[in-house]
Amino acid sequence: MIESILAVALVLGGLIFFHELGHFLAARAFGMGVVTFSLGFGPKLFGFTRGATRYVLSAIPLGGYVQLVAQDPDDPVPDGFPPEAQFRLRPAWQRMIVVAAGPVFNFLLAWLLFWGLLVAEGRFEMLPVVGQVQKDSPAEVAGIKAGDTVLDVNGVPVANWDALATAIRGGGGKAVTLTVSREGGQETFSLTPAMRTVKNLFGEEESAPLVGIVASGKTRTVPLGPGLAAGEAVHQTWNVVVVTYTGLLKLIERVVPLDSLGGPIMIAQMVSKQASEGLGNVVALAALISVNLGVLNLLPIPVLDGGHLLFYAIEMVMRRPVSPRMRALTTKLGLAFLIGLMILATVNDIRRQMSVLDG
Repeated sequence: MIESILAVALVLGGLIFFHELGHFLAARAFGMGVVTFSLGFGPKLFGFTRGATRYVLSAIPLGGYVQLVAQDPDDPVPDGFPPEAQFRLRPAWQRMIVVAAGPVFNFLLAWLLFWGLLVAEGRFEMLPVVGQVQKDSPAEVAGIKAGDTVLDVNGVPVANWDALATAIRGGGGKAVTLTVSREGGQETFSLTPAMRTVKNLFGEEESAPLVGIVASGKTRTVPLGPGLAAGEAVHQTWNVVVVTYTGLLKLIERVVPLDSLGGPIMIAQMVSKQASEGLGNVVALAALISVNLGVLNLLPIPVLDGGHLLFYAIEMVMRRPVSPRMRALTTKLGLAFLIGLMILATVNDIRRQMSVLDG
């Protein structure tokens, strides 16, 4: 129990700290003054002052903030900071970099975590070994059997099951030739995939060319050096970004139901569960959450980093800042939207807990 609580605190606290660190370092790089660097909200648990900046640890670990000198137009300049340290006096492009640095650091952290995992544990991949052949499928008709190892598709070697599936689907339903290893020898089969209706990651039905084989589930670990791991970590991070953005679009389109949204309770449960299964699982989950945090913060909603970026982009195009009245109005709307979303996510969490207790 204590280990789970510590894991939740470390994961959430670490992700928030890294996000705010991005804002902090970018602001410092441009010579902007930082009034407060806070990890958490609510009552202050601990704090110290270094230079003119106050560093604070607060009781509620569900966020954090970096308060810059004269961040808002009406903010006074605190004692200890020169006039040129004001955020509001800097050109829009500098302010955009400072704001974008938080989400960028989330993506960087995800990459670092994926890279560390790949260097330490290697890349897990499913072998192209047939575990089951579906009845009356193109594969069964052609003569493919359970236990066959697929070596190539149309003469192109396949090292794992993903490569095999991609090669078959990439043909768009055209005839393919599979070379398999069987009982020490090799055999070649020609077959035409059948178009079948399947469900994608988001539950949507789509048509795909399939040959009717199921993976055996056998896996292997491919060791990766630091260089190869760096490239693979970029690939994994980008894949999570794409899936996250696509998931948000599907949520807007109502393809993904709103009751699938989860809040802090669900995140804490996920971290706790992975903590019980090993450090590697926690690190992988932290990378996924970090990407999600970066993506969500870039949404063009006032209050979020993406909303500020939108304001500064408009300022650069219009050559004048967005009016204080418009900023105040849209900020209130954005805040109301986020509060509503958080309430919905929390209600969903509670409903899931109640269903578990009832079940």
